[in-house]
Amino acid sequence: MGADSYNAGYEIIAYITLTKDRAQNGNPLILVASSQEEQKQLTEDISKALKAEVVQLTCGDYMVITKK
Repeated sequence: MGADSYNAGYEIIAYITLTKDRAQNGNPLILVASSQEEQKQLTEDISKALKAEVVQLTCGDYMVITKK
């Protein structure tokens, strides 16, 4: 099963990180938090407002995703 079939139907709305090096311009929205508490709160607020799901990556970053 290829990567395209795995993520088919989902869109990354926001990426929330503590690492400035991961921030890139473009889509999705990338936010750099100043602490883990701020990172978690931003993730929770965005996902609640957009009625979206949250995925925490093994590196500690969060993605807010929704079905297309």
